[in-house]
Amino acid sequence: MKRVYNFSAGPSMLPLPVLEKAQKEFLNYADSGMSVLEMSHRSGLFTDIISQAEHLLRELMKIPDSYKVLFMQGGASQQFAMVPLNLLVNNKKADFVNTGSWSKKAISEAKKYGEARVIASSEEEGFTFIPQVDMSLIHSDADYVHITTNNTIEGTAYSEIPDTGGIPLVADMSSNILSEVVDVSKFGLIYAGAQKNIGPAGLTVVIVREDLIGRAQETCPTMLDYKTFSTTNSLYNTPPTFSIYMAKLVFEWLQKLGGLPEIERQNREKADLLYTFLEESELFSSPVRPDSRSIMNIPFIIPGRELDALFVKEAKAAGLETLKGHRSVGGMRASLYNAMPIEGVRALVEFMKEFEVRHR
Repeated sequence: MKRVYNFSAGPSMLPLPVLEKAQKEFLNYADSGMSVLEMSHRSGLFTDIISQAEHLLRELMKIPDSYKVLFMQGGASQQFAMVPLNLLVNNKKADFVNTGSWSKKAISEAKKYGEARVIASSEEEGFTFIPQVDMSLIHSDADYVHITTNNTIEGTAYSEIPDTGGIPLVADMSSNILSEVVDVSKFGLIYAGAQKNIGPAGLTVVIVREDLIGRAQETCPTMLDYKTFSTTNSLYNTPPTFSIYMAKLVFEWLQKLGGLPEIERQNREKADLLYTFLEESELFSSPVRPDSRSIMNIPFIIPGRELDALFVKEAKAAGLETLKGHRSVGGMRASLYNAMPIEGVRALVEFMKEFEVRHR
């Protein structure tokens, strides 16, 4: 069986044991005579699946009982609208930290429903770092403060979560959820598209403090109201059943691995391996400031950019897939999500060393 090392930013690699278990159960789940793809979302079998998925996620992230876990659709992009529709309701003002392309989209969407104030930004420096945020920057009348914890395109991430006092902190955690230990109690709401570390595309996970539910604007559509999903255990309409099932398998895999402390250790080891090479290389370099570097998404560049296309082509031939950088920034990017084994990073570094010898 041919398997490549897929460095895609998403949809990303899934753990091989997860794929193998899904394959084994695909035609006949739990001796039901049907696939998860075919069963009713109202059935007892699927109720068990979604309940187990929530239970496992709560255990992995140590989610307090005062938070709801919602399984939804629409990706983080839909959350850009849902968050202000549900939370931008008291003073209709929110504070944003602008750290990249996805932050900008969240800001743009929030402006449709109220005042979206940028309190810190690294845009003038090409989003190459995470700006410092403290209480002196946060407005006391803000309904919430929004951050993007990991910037998939730019390769930056928060090393420390800002303290927002009593103002709810909202986080787009799409590209680093489950990659490291995080204190959920620091946040009012966390949202994440599944297609990085949770499972296949189609599922969105929202973790929201209960006191923030039920505040939606009167004009908020039913399907964009967190209360709709909270009061129905995410079963108001047909959810992405197979994606939830796959997420459950990923959560089981993580738990058997040793949970978030162990996967964080592995992720930091993988990232350190690539960053160490980039620091020593005479051909490749990282455009990101060291104190803001992501352990999930690592962009790298070759001066002049003339060799970019050749690098990507030769890497693909060597079984190293999807290393082309995002179209908005160019260069290359290696996404080292949870399912990427360290052997894949070692193979990438060895290929980069060989490429450097031939082209420096």
